Amino acid sequence: MEIKGRVHCFFEQSGTFKNEFKKLGIHAEDYDIQNEFGQTDHVIDLFAEIEKAYEGGVSIFDSITCDDLIIAFFPCIYFCAISQASMSFNSTNFRALNMKEKTDKILERSANRERFFAICVKMFSVAYQKNLRMVMENPWAEQTFLKANFVMPPSLVDNDRTRRGDIYQKPTAYWFVNCEHTNGLSLQRQKKTKTILSSRGSAKSGVCSEERSMIHPDYARNFICDFILGKEQQNTLPQLPFKD
Repeated sequence: MEIKGRVHCFFEQSGTFKNEFKKLGIHAEDYDIQNEFGQTDHVIDLFAEIEKAYEGGVSIFDSITCDDLIIAFFPCIYFCAISQASMSFNSTNFRALNMKEKTDKILERSANRERFFAICVKMFSVAYQKNLRMVMENPWAEQTFLKANFVMPPSLVDNDRTRRGDIYQKPTAYWFVNCEHTNGLSLQRQKKTKTILSSRGSAKSGVCSEERSMIHPDYARNFICDFILGKEQQNTLPQLPFKD
């Protein structure tokens, strides 16, 4: 994929992907409602911008061109496997609650999931209507909500991110809209790995915690080169078998 314009990193405040794009000579900017890392170029409510764009109003999408690329790390807080487990009366989070309290918690989560699912679908619709190139990232564990409940299947699934240098070993799906992914194999093992199940959640609706949102810079670079730019890297041996 050739990017003649800019890269717009939606729902990223860490600067991880933004800075790796910049290292590769591509202008990139971060957009998020938070700025805990001091890297967010545009502190903005992206949910509101998506809603405005879908309704035909003025939004940040008006300044994005067909030469640009959006890479959206849409919050997974209501789509991930942990959230799915919280839709059960038997959830360990509900052990101290009576049946009415359990029911209210589940219905609240269901309503929130419906809201953010609708916003996510609208984001895809806006990209298609405006002919904008977009890549969306989301988890792809066995019980993730989007596996059986989304408008289109993912374009690719990276089943083990540690193979490309990340610290989290978890399947991650990517949807490519109005563009196609390239196929590379930049293999790089990180010595220390973490399981996503042990990381903390966020207390704010629709906002993922910093820890759950983190991606290692090595993985960002390898992903960009392998699947977006189709760029072979000098310091990797893509044809060698991957070994533990």
